Amino acid sequence: MILPIIAYGDPVLKREGDEIDKDYPELQKFIADMFETMYNANGVGLAAPQVGRSIRLFIIDTTPFTERDDDEDPMDEEEFNQLSGLKKVFINPIIVEEDGDKWPFNEGCLSIPGINEDVTRKRNLIIEYFDENFNLIEEEYTGKAARVIQHEYDHIDGILFTDRLNPLRKQILKKRLNEISRGITNARYKMKFPNR
Repeated sequence: MILPIIAYGDPVLKREGDEIDKDYPELQKFIADMFETMYNANGVGLAAPQVGRSIRLFIIDTTPFTERDDDEDPMDEEEFNQLSGLKKVFINPIIVEEDGDKWPFNEGCLSIPGINEDVTRKRNLIIEYFDENFNLIEEEYTGKAARVIQHEYDHIDGILFTDRLNPLRKQILKKRLNEISRGITNARYKMKFPNR
């Protein structure tokens, strides 16, 4: 089932998510609905707060990064292999370590349609999480895979990518952000607006 994506301005997007356990009601159905919702909106990641649930769960599928030919941002074979078929569920994740050079990358968000901005993040991370079967996993990611994870991890901490912009840039975007919260957007997927 395709769920409505919560738009900028809704308090659920600013709340830190709660941890869940394997008895969370209808967890597998919720995960399946999240994937269906993400694919419908052409996203590469989706966090539970973006569909109205303040829990520490997010999903990613970075395959679209490997399907576009981008001469301006070429990737090496190792990064291509990491992104290819990277479809995962992260439950109660903890970023154990972030390191490497900080690098800017143009990010967008399904909750903030039509706005993309450069966000600077560290290149590498180690993350510990439970998968959809509650197996405990620790993995390392780099480059775009790490960035997608960092972006979605921010969501479960109540942080939006716009919170990482400098104050002047945020001020410039304020009118557009307020319009999104009122439903003035050209998003081509189902959304729920807090101020409509």
